[in-house]
Amino acid sequence: MSARKHTALPKARTLIEALPWLTRHHGRTVVIKFGGNAMVDEELQAAFAQDVVFLRHAGLRPVVVHGGGPQISAQLERLGLESEFRGGLRVTTPEVMEVVRMVLAGQVQRQLVNLLNQHGPLAVGMTGEDAHTMSAVKRYTEVDGEQLDLGRVGEVDGMDVGAVRALLDDGRIPVISSIARSADEDEPGDHVYNVNADTAAAALAAALGAETLMVLTDVEGLYADWPRSDEVVSELTASQLEAMLPGLASGMVPKMEGCLHAVRNGVRTARVLDGRVPHSILLEIFTDEGIGTMVLPDHQAPGETRIPEGTA
Repeated sequence: MSARKHTALPKARTLIEALPWLTRHHGRTVVIKFGGNAMVDEELQAAFAQDVVFLRHAGLRPVVVHGGGPQISAQLERLGLESEFRGGLRVTTPEVMEVVRMVLAGQVQRQLVNLLNQHGPLAVGMTGEDAHTMSAVKRYTEVDGEQLDLGRVGEVDGMDVGAVRALLDDGRIPVISSIARSADEDEPGDHVYNVNADTAAAALAAALGAETLMVLTDVEGLYADWPRSDEVVSELTASQLEAMLPGLASGMVPKMEGCLHAVRNGVRTARVLDGRVPHSILLEIFTDEGIGTMVLPDHQAPGETRIPEGTA
């Protein structure tokens, strides 16, 4: 008699395809920057939470870093405060900083922690201020040759990841808001900075020695020749990315600069994914094709990371 055909067999094949990737990534730290449309779409939020918890139960050590631009803008509007941007960065007055702190740590972070904890007591929320995890110095921007003061906008100047490692060692999923304490000891103790979440995630990935940095965004990846073509670059080296940076759209610059910083500071790969695709994290990590754009260190040839060792 021939073997009975089971309708669930394709599911088994999918699981087996993930096996070499599970082997490669087991025990490794993955830093995920969560943002864009996925933050305001309930279905995408739920899928994101499932993906992160799946990583944790599959033996990886996920860390989530988030921003909250849309939520901050909405709250400022409700309070009658202006949202002003210069050079692609939010001007952050002391009044705006209070709102940023409230929205990131008190609203967005709590929503993410609650979503993750629907699957078990795993997620723990913190900000870059906690345990002096992230320190920053004042950041300026340049527009038309003029240096502009952005207020309480910071550039990451130092990392102390002991508290994050302790949470990971305890089996938890740290969820970190991109707020940093001031690195200037002469400033008041409550002097904090609003830090770009892409930059914060990259700095954290480097400090943790993460296996990979994953940046969720609102596009398919890095386009080779936008707007003339919508072809997505699947893989490129750090040097190739550096050469492309001057021609990138302003919204992609901090994301790709973050990827560049990560792979040049010990992170094995950095990836930009379309957060509008449900379960994009699992598709990228556990399938042979992957999606989005992967940035590699210069010493690693393209093609080496899409197919794990020991597979055809």
